[in-house]
Amino acid sequence: MTTLLTGIAASNGIAIAKAYRLIEPDLSVSKKEIQDVGAEVARFQSAVETSKTELQAIRDRAEKELGADKAAIFDAHLLVLSDPELLNPIEDKIKNENVNAEFALKETADMFVTMFEQMDNEYMKERAADIRDVTKRVLAHLLGVQIPNPSMVAEEVIIVAEDLTPSDTAQLNRTYVKAFTTDIGGRTSHSAIMARSMEIPAVVGTKQATSTIQNGDIIIVDGLNGEVHINPTPELLKEYEEKIAEYEKQKAEWAKLVNEKTISKDGHHVELAANIGTPKDIDGVISNGGEGVGLYRTEFLYMGRDQLPTEEEQFEAYKAVLEGMNGKPVVVRTLDIGGDKELPYLNLPKEMNPFLGFRAIRLCLEEQDMFRTQLRALLRASTFGNLKIMFPMIATLDEFRQAKAMLEEEKEKLVSEGIAVSDNIEVGIMVEIPATAVLADQFAKEVDFFSIGTNDLIQYTMAADRMNERISYLYQPYNPAILRLVKMVIDAAHKEGKWAGMCGEMAGDETAIPILLGLGLDEFSMSATSILKARSLIRNLSKADMEKLAEEVLQMRTNEEVLQAVNRVVKH
Repeated sequence: MTTLLTGIAASNGIAIAKAYRLIEPDLSVSKKEIQDVGAEVARFQSAVETSKTELQAIRDRAEKELGADKAAIFDAHLLVLSDPELLNPIEDKIKNENVNAEFALKETADMFVTMFEQMDNEYMKERAADIRDVTKRVLAHLLGVQIPNPSMVAEEVIIVAEDLTPSDTAQLNRTYVKAFTTDIGGRTSHSAIMARSMEIPAVVGTKQATSTIQNGDIIIVDGLNGEVHINPTPELLKEYEEKIAEYEKQKAEWAKLVNEKTISKDGHHVELAANIGTPKDIDGVISNGGEGVGLYRTEFLYMGRDQLPTEEEQFEAYKAVLEGMNGKPVVVRTLDIGGDKELPYLNLPKEMNPFLGFRAIRLCLEEQDMFRTQLRALLRASTFGNLKIMFPMIATLDEFRQAKAMLEEEKEKLVSEGIAVSDNIEVGIMVEIPATAVLADQFAKEVDFFSIGTNDLIQYTMAADRMNERISYLYQPYNPAILRLVKMVIDAAHKEGKWAGMCGEMAGDETAIPILLGLGLDEFSMSATSILKARSLIRNLSKADMEKLAEEVLQMRTNEEVLQAVNRVVKH
């Protein structure tokens, strides 16, 4: 019988495939007395050999798909698995204490991890992480459980997980991963944003995907309606195959607009840009008719690795994006780490409230070496395209001035070294803190542009964590309070002759687009997959009519009233 789960439609599209559970297995260990010590040592050695074979395969695949630098992590793991300093004490423990291999492995590995973690040497701390990873793999083999590895998937699957971290998502093999579904998360969680940039359907926040779906179940992920069907009947499968065909037909209609400008019915032009996470996403921007990149999230360069990226690595990534966009504008957001995006190797203290903590520009202004390296890489890449630099999480004018001063200092250093730097780099800020929106008239005198980050602006204005399903009703993009803040920012920019864009999810939202057009937003930046649909919508709207709608909704009292007003005026 088919089971239906409902969740939040996080990324458009429909997929049908086998389930692949991305769930950490239980690796708890108990101490047992062993009679046949020789057999136990042999069992341990066999688990080590199996782990080596697996790691070699992962390493080779990583080198082929991600490059030698990513593969180097697995070289370090293979070295650990051949190190007699680690292996001999485990075997000795089995022989001398007559204990099971799992217990001997865990006790010995924990001792080494603790020892290395307490050292001041950064290299030794990294070895602790290697030992932890490798012994986890060997332990899983001893316990007869499987550690899932999304990068090794070799058939079409739908990923099922409690949640997906950005590094999990970055490892997904796009050829085989057709969709995913999670227990937690919302439309603006990182897994959802990544799904949209990978152009795969996703349904998040189902609350029970992992407890209901088994490995190998056939499932349908309906990212249009927020539904997951487990083991569908033949009739339902047929119905969904027809829906997929229908959706593909609709996409083909939108595709006709790929080379068109985004112009309203009464001749007003706006720019539709894309949000990206890696240089690989550029193909999707071009094929979906993006007129620029409105947000390049550079933090993905820093994630899923065990040390900071070098200036050279960053330069190559920024250059690839700028060249790939062929002179179209590219807004690069400087490092935005913190909140739900952690970098374990920075060893930052745990915070009670990381979303309101030491993150983004606050971290960069303190960790100046890290920040200046990024600024140098950006400046060096600036001659390869149309670069605009944006600082995230700016709360005060002083923060902006400090960040801009550092950028100017690095520019002067490069020029004195004889390195070419573009002379027309616009420098702006992301408006995601209500205080900044309220003071936008003052900021507008000093910045070159604003980009409104509504994902955070909404959660800070409503004092509601956007990751918390229990209060998801407070994530209200159309609340008149939010719309008034957006209007303040746009009006302040225009008064000073500057442009205002939006790179939060709201920019690609069918209900918000008519209002934003009416409020005078200049640039809408969204997931690449939303661009053609948004272009189609804007071409059927008159800006003059939308200005009237915007005036009307700004005087309303609730999110619901605004929603109803838009639905009355705009027929989707």
